[in-house]
Amino acid sequence: MIHTSPLPYTDTKPVGAADFYTAINATFRFIINRFGRDGLLRYWQQLGSRYYAPVSQQWSKGGLQSVADYWRAFFDAEPGAEAEVSLLANEVCVRVTTCPAIQHLRAQGREIVPTFCQQCYFVSEAMAEPAGLTVRVKGGNGSCVQRFIKRSACSEAQNMEDIASAS
Repeated sequence: MIHTSPLPYTDTKPVGAADFYTAINATFRFIINRFGRDGLLRYWQQLGSRYYAPVSQQWSKGGLQSVADYWRAFFDAEPGAEAEVSLLANEVCVRVTTCPAIQHLRAQGREIVPTFCQQCYFVSEAMAEPAGLTVRVKGGNGSCVQRFIKRSACSEAQNMEDIASAS
């Protein structure tokens, strides 16, 4: 069977399991407590550059259309997600109106790691860089805008204050 999904994995169910969000929140908390913020940033960067390497390769080959296809498939598979993906001339804009992870963690009464939403920047930036892209994130704590921009068309750096603390 040929794998044609924009996602780097195959799954037999149409939507993922929301319990995964509880596991990643706990993982982030463990890493912060054991290795500090720098350890968490290294984890996110390695996740983006190593685990998601097949996605970066797809983006390198397929350009912004491939980025848009990936994010549409990603959010279609996330339980409770509400997101709109727009393909523009030099970027892909992902508008997340309901973050499935934050929504699930809140519904479960979990204490969310305050830097939880920063993963979207650090993981995605590590994914984007090999494909000649960069990412800018604004918002968080349940809804955000993520822009995947051609590096040549982006001059401003990510302002970490633009990413809200999760609660």
